[in-house]
Amino acid sequence: MRDDEKFEIIRALDLLPHISGASWAMLWFRVNGVKNPSKDEFREKTVEYFSKIVPLLESFEGKKEFEDINHYMKNRFEEEKKLIMSGDNSEVEKRYQRYLDYG
Repeated sequence: MRDDEKFEIIRALDLLPHISGASWAMLWFRVNGVKNPSKDEFREKTVEYFSKIVPLLESFEGKKEFEDINHYMKNRFEEEKKLIMSGDNSEVEKRYQRYLDYG
């Protein structure tokens, strides 16, 4: 599969961990009055909300012409979850620190 064929999904999976995952996690902690979640708590909640995109990732399943992109999306999704949990997603880590500073 060529890079231009997966450009949009690459971009989405670059943005969704911190846009949907961390933003919704911040909202959850704020509404629940949790001022100082641990990094692990924040990462777990981020993965929980990031995982809400699974139905989108599965929306092309069962169609032969989408096999390659489906395989790529599943692998990339799992890799993104690992990056979040290990603290290697710098955007999620920035949002965690921002929440502690301004939450």
